[in-house]
Amino acid sequence: MAGNLNNAATPITSSLAKLQSLNGLFAIYKKQGPTSADVLNALKEALLIEAGVPTSNSRKRKKQWLKMGHGGTLDSAASGVLVIGVGNGTKMLSTMLTGSKKYVAVGELGKATDTLDATGTVIMEKEFVHISRLDMEEKLKAFTGDIMQVPPLYSALKKDGQRLSVLLKKGHQVEAKPARPVTVFSLTLQEFKPPLFSLALSSCAHVKELIRTKQSQFTLQDHVLHEEQWTLEYIHGALQPCSEGDQRSDYPKSPLTGT
Repeated sequence: MAGNLNNAATPITSSLAKLQSLNGLFAIYKKQGPTSADVLNALKEALLIEAGVPTSNSRKRKKQWLKMGHGGTLDSAASGVLVIGVGNGTKMLSTMLTGSKKYVAVGELGKATDTLDATGTVIMEKEFVHISRLDMEEKLKAFTGDIMQVPPLYSALKKDGQRLSVLLKKGHQVEAKPARPVTVFSLTLQEFKPPLFSLALSSCAHVKELIRTKQSQFTLQDHVLHEEQWTLEYIHGALQPCSEGDQRSDYPKSPLTGT
């Protein structure tokens, strides 16, 4: 009987050791709906269960088993690449905020919402038949290069530890954040089929869909793990280590730094 118990415990012990050995960065796919924090918690839960750690433990207790965070918050209505740091990799997450990012945005002409996206209430409607593809492409030029960007009120930015979007929905008064410098390397109109578009011109509009396709060296096509892949085996295979000494030749190279 004791032999059976020891044999049964071996896989759990092995999984726990593998969990605690995770150090580095990897990327997962965040779907529309949950917040970035919700997705991170679901990922943690899946890994703790696989490692045999009781998930009824307190948050502090869970943190002792698994140190994990994300870099570069995506709003709940957005989807795409979310970079995860685990173990010592959490110290590298700040670099994810300064790396380049790519997005695909689908907008809808003729309707403006109070949240600037499809989750809000329509507050204005205007005609858009006068807007041509040429007009749109010409307008894009003003949004490239080094620009000052005012973050929208309905965003994941925080005040006193709470997201601005949550505070607004609770009825609190929120001041706009100051404009900040942003570099837009390129902006392309991929498809123009009114009322769907990328940017508005002499009309009103809102963002219907926003997908992050790249963050630093991680791309949507090549690197993200989908929910069914949130396992120790897949994460170990996708993990980019913390130090150059740990790097393997088959890890993807960053187009920004070559590492």
